[in-house]
Amino acid sequence: MIIVPDTSVVIDGRITSMIKTGEYTGATIIIPEAVVAELEAQANQGREIGFSGLNELQQLYRMMGEKIIELKFAGDRPSLEQVKLSSGGEIDALIRNVALQHDAKFITSDLVQAEVAKAKGLDVLYLRPQIGDFSPLSIDQFFDEETIAVILKERVPPIAKKGQLKDMRLVTLRDNPLSEHELRYMAQEILERAKRDPDGFIEVEKRGVTVVQIGSLRIAIARRPFADGMEITAVRPLVDVSLDNYNMAPEIKRRILGNRRGVLIAGPPGAGKTTLAQSLATFLADHDFIIKTMEAPRDLQVPDHITQYTALDGSMMNTAEVLLLVRPDYVIFDELRKSEDFSVYSDMRLAGMGMVGVVHAMGVHDALQRFCDRVDYSVLPQIINTIIFVAKGEITSIYDLELTIKVPEGMSGDLHMRPVITVREYSKREVEIEVFRYEGETFVMPIKRTAEEPEAPAPAAAAEPEENVSWRLAEKDIQREIGRYTDGAIDVRIVSDNKAIVYIEDKDVPAAIGKGGKNIAAIVNKLGIGIDIRPRSELETKKPAEEEMQINGGIRIRIDKKQLTIVSPEHKGRIVDVFAGKEYLFTATVNDEGDILLAKNSTIAQEMIKRYNEGETIRLRPV
Repeated sequence: MIIVPDTSVVIDGRITSMIKTGEYTGATIIIPEAVVAELEAQANQGREIGFSGLNELQQLYRMMGEKIIELKFAGDRPSLEQVKLSSGGEIDALIRNVALQHDAKFITSDLVQAEVAKAKGLDVLYLRPQIGDFSPLSIDQFFDEETIAVILKERVPPIAKKGQLKDMRLVTLRDNPLSEHELRYMAQEILERAKRDPDGFIEVEKRGVTVVQIGSLRIAIARRPFADGMEITAVRPLVDVSLDNYNMAPEIKRRILGNRRGVLIAGPPGAGKTTLAQSLATFLADHDFIIKTMEAPRDLQVPDHITQYTALDGSMMNTAEVLLLVRPDYVIFDELRKSEDFSVYSDMRLAGMGMVGVVHAMGVHDALQRFCDRVDYSVLPQIINTIIFVAKGEITSIYDLELTIKVPEGMSGDLHMRPVITVREYSKREVEIEVFRYEGETFVMPIKRTAEEPEAPAPAAAAEPEENVSWRLAEKDIQREIGRYTDGAIDVRIVSDNKAIVYIEDKDVPAAIGKGGKNIAAIVNKLGIGIDIRPRSELETKKPAEEEMQINGGIRIRIDKKQLTIVSPEHKGRIVDVFAGKEYLFTATVNDEGDILLAKNSTIAQEMIKRYNEGETIRLRPV
């Protein structure tokens, strides 16, 4: 018997399996050169399926050496022009021609290739996707009921992440390091399973990396040059949590079953966002909603009647166009990463579709910032009306977004009223974040309301750095940002996690605040902490109310917060010339109380203080 397999069968790995079972023992296997060229090109591109196919050819060669089969290579390698036209079937035609020339049985697992070969009169064996039980994968040995993820890398002992979201630990599974040979065998086995299993998909195939989804198991295979060594990382969901198991489930049900259908699930990586999204999808499907998902890769574990879509032709925009025609009640978008994803989510939501989006963010402020960088903030409440923040597998808070017209909180009074999006924690109803636009820039400003604003603490206890490291870091960040506007000392008094009072030189206050508060708003938006800029002169309220200096000749100078007073009762009501040493400074009138009043910040007053500090005698001479 003469057999010609095509590329899909060689990659699939079933041709060697059939020979081992004795079905094709003694057969002549003819490999078209076009198949070798395809596998070589894929391997050169760092694609795992290319290496898998080459390993299959090596096994066939070993079987030939053991006299189990006869192996030959035939046909022509594809030309550059045929490679360019491969999507149109030019290389497939070269492979079929080999089967025609040798009057061989043609084996393929490509349905289109099989139908064309039948039309050409070939004896075709079409290998359908395998359905039924599969033997365990080699990687399964590293999993137990507690394992969340397994990390396997050459020259390193295998490690696993075990436990629950609230209590995870890293465990070394064995002392001996893994070899590249072991990992290559596992990788080939995984790819063969993904090809045969109806629940298996190759989600990503790029130079040096392949991402495979097999049932609930998501496996990333990395090799050089993408990684510094071969590595296989496998992750699986540990539990399937019902929505009723969450602490705020009644409030969430009320919203998604009602008219608040723009939901965003936010939280740090590994916090349980995808698990919550699965729970929402299952709950909505059980309540007679038509649910679809958008995922790349597809790793949500949902019932079969929920169809899971991925990026169509590499673009979620194309997937959205299809979904707008399908018109489901809700779409679960897991997860939003690229600018296109945020745009797609917004467009579908504004089209009236219920949306549940998943986004990585360390806080609600970060999640909003990612949207505001890509979407016009004025329509944000129509896109998102509920934000669910998740940490360590639990819902920590739910936020509402509302649009109002007001002066943004904490901004100077000369800033005009404008549209402001307020973000409130639903149970406390306190505004925690405001989003507004100023001079072409969108600001996401945290707001922390307290019943009574605490007084600024004394300098010695300003931030208690040894007790609160985050305050100490915030103090340094504030000093760095404010330092762009002043060369003088910067005293930062941290009042709370969301508020700081900063004292700088009086003359630098306007520059730090900026026109209409633009500069300080930019700093607040960047650091995520409210800042109150105050002139350094206010610190003098901590000192005695006034300071009095005795000057030769019976004259006294009194300095308080706002003014400098020359005290000379004997000259009351008279006009006098003021001298420093022998140099004339100015002429003034002594009032009925015997005082000459000068603004403390005036040039004359500052000159007097300077001359006095230099030891010169200040004297008055009646005109």
